[in-house]
Amino acid sequence: MVQDTNNNTIKYFTQNEMQKLFQAIKNSTSKHSLRDFAIIRVCYRCGLRASEIALIKLNNYNKEKGELYCQRLKGSKNNTIRLDSSTKKALDEYIKIYNISNSNEILFKSQENKPISRQTLDYIMKKYCKEANIQDKSKHHFHTIKHTTAVHLAESGLDIKELQWWLGHKSVSNTEIYFQFTTKQQEMMYKKLNEKNEMV
Repeated sequence: MVQDTNNNTIKYFTQNEMQKLFQAIKNSTSKHSLRDFAIIRVCYRCGLRASEIALIKLNNYNKEKGELYCQRLKGSKNNTIRLDSSTKKALDEYIKIYNISNSNEILFKSQENKPISRQTLDYIMKKYCKEANIQDKSKHHFHTIKHTTAVHLAESGLDIKELQWWLGHKSVSNTEIYFQFTTKQQEMMYKKLNEKNEMV
């Protein structure tokens, strides 16, 4: 369990739930599923807020290097994140199929051709969480993905300064909450103790 500074429980998807979510989008018959898959892959990789997703323009993406310049809001620091192969593939396919070619063009738009809204992104999350059979409805919000990115990166072995940079946090205190012991981290701790056999 991860809690913020006010002892509120932070909701995030497990690795298994995240895989189920991605699979649900891939299996969807929605005409927007390609766009939605690219959005959620980018958000998960970069740890973006809904309002930050709407800021991404084509010229923020360096296809050759596979890097995305992330504009952070709420006092966070902008940074450039290298995409993993699955996210790059999804983004490249989306840009090609949607014929996005103007360098100053917003990447992710609504049906009205406006930057995609927080309300639309929350609707998307509720839809796919339901299709993925994710039972905990308190997780059915777009912001859950940002927390998920942070927890999964903390579990992957990144240290606190690396995670602070990745998420764009100005203060390390905002990052510390993601280093509370999750089940995976506890198992790693016990494994270290068993391997070293330093306690009798």
